[in-house]
Amino acid sequence: MFAFILASCVSQNGKGGSAENTGYASADDLKNRRIAVMLGSVHDRYAKKNYPDATILQYKSPTDLVVAVKTGKADAAIYTYDELAEVLKQHTDLGLLGKPLFATPVAMGFHKGDDELRVSFNRFLKQIRDNDVYDDMMQRWIKSGSTVMPDIPSAGKSTGTLVVGMVNDNGLPFTAVKDNKLVGFNIELLDRFAASIGKNVTYQNLEFGSLIAALESRKIDMIGTVMSVTDERKKNVDFSEPYYAQDVYAFTLKSNIVSPGNSTAHEARFRMPPFLDGIISSFQSNIVQENRWRLIIDGLWVTVVISFLSTMWGTVLGGFICFMRMSHVKPLEMAAKFYISIMRGTPVLVVLMLIFYVVFASVNIDPVIVAVIAFGLNFGAYASEIYRAGIESIDRGQTEAGIAMGFTKVQTFRYIILPQTIIRILPVYKGEFISLVKMTSIVGYIAVQDLTKASDIIRSRTFDAFFPIIMVAVLYYLISWSLLLFIGHMEKTIDPRLKRRAATQQA
Repeated sequence: MFAFILASCVSQNGKGGSAENTGYASADDLKNRRIAVMLGSVHDRYAKKNYPDATILQYKSPTDLVVAVKTGKADAAIYTYDELAEVLKQHTDLGLLGKPLFATPVAMGFHKGDDELRVSFNRFLKQIRDNDVYDDMMQRWIKSGSTVMPDIPSAGKSTGTLVVGMVNDNGLPFTAVKDNKLVGFNIELLDRFAASIGKNVTYQNLEFGSLIAALESRKIDMIGTVMSVTDERKKNVDFSEPYYAQDVYAFTLKSNIVSPGNSTAHEARFRMPPFLDGIISSFQSNIVQENRWRLIIDGLWVTVVISFLSTMWGTVLGGFICFMRMSHVKPLEMAAKFYISIMRGTPVLVVLMLIFYVVFASVNIDPVIVAVIAFGLNFGAYASEIYRAGIESIDRGQTEAGIAMGFTKVQTFRYIILPQTIIRILPVYKGEFISLVKMTSIVGYIAVQDLTKASDIIRSRTFDAFFPIIMVAVLYYLISWSLLLFIGHMEKTIDPRLKRRAATQQA
């Protein structure tokens, strides 16, 4: 409800706080405004060069650009026309600002020096241009706005797999998710190319800024998303012949655009539908349409699996690190201290990227396994300190008493120290567990489609500013709440004091 109230407030002021704005007649009027761009894109560099006095806001996806403009976080945004055409059909309150800013060629990216695959693609591209397949694709996807993938004949027996790095939420006509399947001009182009060289194609959904790193570390064989050819990128990537050229425009709210001969802006306002109708409409478009609920279910399952396995692995690792940390053997103690210091002082996202792109650079490994390893390593460092604090809180006299009764050191720890330690550390442990669950939302950086990534894909199709985000927030809360209930039940089961208190209350 808060989201709809917020959106209504934004729709009433039109620009989200830019009260001094009197409208824009062309892109030149954006020189001291807030301009949204895709992080690391050619639009980003263009904006920084041509609008030095503007505030450049960098976002990770086209969806975020649209939402930023609609909610007034940005006065305008810069993006390519072909994807914008689809957006403008859905959002009639948005409009192009003036003429194209520039044009940019787009091409497929390949490993530096890996000429065989690049030459094969160039040969394939020339072939489909000569036999009119390319023209047919252009007509269907670019001019007619098709959203249906054709049947592409297989080349017969497969000779391997072609791994292609993509940004699945790039948007039509090039790449989008429909009915839980990738569709678009680029997808058809790549499917046809893979068939022509006798390979199966696998798409890895990555953040745009991670594509070149994935290519250099050979996690992917080629970059298949829409990527402009620039001199800077040529230092790290060998590009194919351009397969398309895009015009780049600035866009903003129509209410901000001054038409020729009209100095008054804000002729139209974005009106939110009534509250209940808005919820029903959002539910229909974000959940029911194109079976998008399957994306949520799949993403939820991935999040739960990563969270559970990371916790199990981190719990065991934490016990081992704690043993080393409390050891009287100096090298073991120093190694444990160093590990804990490194893990606690390094952001988990950096650990995740290092393991995926550096440690396993030349290894074909499932990104989910990489995520489990990374989060487990991080969790283990914190868990080891939790264990140590719990053990050291037990009076040393209890250890001495156990040994005096004839127990060995191991038996004393197992039957006397450990049960008390578990009771004392559970409240802190469950807090770290919940933090780990929430941290898994960053796994999209290494091509894992978790709950957060699923919402990003949905937003790329619906451009809904709030519903997918709120839905994911609620799901994360439900996961955390369920885990808290489970661990709370464990506490009551093993803590004698809580058992007595519960028995007293029942009596």
